[in-house]
Amino acid sequence: MTAEPLDDHFHTAIRALRTGTPDRRIDDALLLDCFDAQLQSRHLDFAAREMQRRGEGFYTIGSAGHESNAALGLLTRVTDPALLHYRSGGFYAARASLKDGTTPIRDVLAGCAASTLDPISAGRHKVFGNPALSVLPQTSTIASHLPRSVGLALALARMHKLGLDCTWPSDAVVVCSFGDASANHSTAVGSLNAAAYCTYRGLPVPLLLVCEDNGLGISVRSPDGWIEQALSRYPGITYRSVDGDDAVSTLVTTGELVEQVRATRSPAILHLKTVRFLGHAGSDVESAYRSRDEIIADHARDPLLATAAELVARGRCTPAEIIERYESVRADVREVADALRHPPRLESAAQVMRPLHVHGRGHPVDDTHPLPPDPLTLAQAVNRTLGHILEEFPQACVFGEDVGVKGGVYGVTRGMQEHFGALRVFDTLLDEQTILGTALGFAVAGMLPIPEIQYLAYLHNAQDQVRGEGATLKFFSDSNFGNPMVVRIAGLPYQRGFGGHFHNDNSVAALRDIPGLVLAVPSDPATAGGLLRACISLARTEGRVCVFVEPIALYHQRDLYDEDDGLWQQFPDPAPVAPGTVRTYGQGRDVLVVTFGNGVRMSLRAGRRAQRVAATVLDLQWLAPLPLTALTEHAMQFPRVLVVDETRRSGSVAESVIAALVDADYPGRIARVTSRDSFVPLGPAAAHVLLSEDEIVDALLA
Repeated sequence: MTAEPLDDHFHTAIRALRTGTPDRRIDDALLLDCFDAQLQSRHLDFAAREMQRRGEGFYTIGSAGHESNAALGLLTRVTDPALLHYRSGGFYAARASLKDGTTPIRDVLAGCAASTLDPISAGRHKVFGNPALSVLPQTSTIASHLPRSVGLALALARMHKLGLDCTWPSDAVVVCSFGDASANHSTAVGSLNAAAYCTYRGLPVPLLLVCEDNGLGISVRSPDGWIEQALSRYPGITYRSVDGDDAVSTLVTTGELVEQVRATRSPAILHLKTVRFLGHAGSDVESAYRSRDEIIADHARDPLLATAAELVARGRCTPAEIIERYESVRADVREVADALRHPPRLESAAQVMRPLHVHGRGHPVDDTHPLPPDPLTLAQAVNRTLGHILEEFPQACVFGEDVGVKGGVYGVTRGMQEHFGALRVFDTLLDEQTILGTALGFAVAGMLPIPEIQYLAYLHNAQDQVRGEGATLKFFSDSNFGNPMVVRIAGLPYQRGFGGHFHNDNSVAALRDIPGLVLAVPSDPATAGGLLRACISLARTEGRVCVFVEPIALYHQRDLYDEDDGLWQQFPDPAPVAPGTVRTYGQGRDVLVVTFGNGVRMSLRAGRRAQRVAATVLDLQWLAPLPLTALTEHAMQFPRVLVVDETRRSGSVAESVIAALVDADYPGRIARVTSRDSFVPLGPAAAHVLLSEDEIVDALLA
């Protein structure tokens, strides 16, 4: 498994080492532990490339040149949660050395081999992760994990102040590492701003952010001095830099920053200057954009050489002993790699998808809350249910833009902060990535976050926090970690054109195609609370990311057919609304109208106008996963199905409903009416592109 010019250079350089003037700021034992972790990481990189060459490995983004991050693994605690850059091999090896019984070599190589022996992802991806080491798995992290790290740091103090059991101790430090190219991503900039903002407000943020700066984002160079300028300007965040090829300074600086964050509960940035060896990944031909002389010159900055040189300078090891240690680790890694030549792997779609399956376990109904004296609107029903949830679950919290003092733009959270306090109901800064990232951090800490996104269109500013971070954690951790949370979103159209597109967005396609995510849409006050409670149950019992889209146009609707008839105000139904269940209105046998959200009320009104057609209206309630069994069973009882869908025609819910009926060999006639493939304009022009009651009437009569 001998490798690269890098390997040859190490041997040559070690033989030339001589005793010298040592730097005694750390003891020999710590330095030697750091060196052993660095050696393990280096040989794991060599092994991953060899496994790929023989067709037995599938991942070669290595840590070679970044092994100075082993200092972080040694000088933080096993109980300090870590969200790691994908070049964190040194960190993982070092942290594993702090806990007996771990098998870091097999862990990493099993991940490279996509084997079910991988203890974190069970073969779904090669990630650094291990619950026993407090390492949360991250995939190809382009700063998407930074918002969660801020949220997790905020959660630690909040949970202990609330007297809640937390996954990590009260003095824990959150460690989050990322690359220099990722530092330019809007997600990273937003997260650093959020950490500074919270610190400025006096909130504890025990977060150590580590920028591992090798000067390259694949082939794109970071301008000299840019990272220093970019990362050193945040108020309230301590900034320190160190060269990773100075072993002692790296350990000293790292130790000082870790203890500073632990003591002050304030964030800090460690700018760790590194070098990248072996290219970006196995498919990367580095010579296409770097000269041979430049690549070879970097070998002098090898962190392994720096640590070895200090050990030799101290007289702790001779060059021969360094080589012996180096080759001994190679042999250990080779032995494990050889044992993984034909490893067990995932063998079916069911095995791959197991963490994504929504089981919909039962959720108890709390009968202790008296029914309201008067019927409620949809907004009142959601408000009442949120209040009950906050009373029942002390770990639950509600937050977002304007949800606290104001009580929400539409008054849905009115009175909650006053009743439950600002630790549990609070306003956030105006940044959806931070809102959802805070929720993700709260979730893994053990809280039950219920964040609000003010409008559906605003979700897309932070879509990756749901798609790439929230919904993937169970999948890539084989359910070892989850994100129990319910995201409330005010959305969908029919506000009489008010606000245009950003306040009338009528597409849920971006949510419906996320595996494992649960999406519910209430339509009336009777069942809104039951749906929300079901989402809370799925979050608590299965660690699900649930999204609850509340139709704005129905929030304060009181009437159904005629002005002042009051038929859309209802008493909450205490019955649970289990995932996969639907609700029907009417007993007509001519046609089944399948719809959701605003479409329920519109279809009932249209059905009254189309008097010669006897219709039953079916409210899907659950848009992901769709309630396919219930839908099909109901449809088979009707000669015709009309799908009424307020979303855009392309990427609509109707497409999936019709496909499901076709797959089930539904024998009757199927039709659909939808909104146009357009953004929603301002004012009366909205009526030209949104589905209308007249169109539903025409479709029923046709």
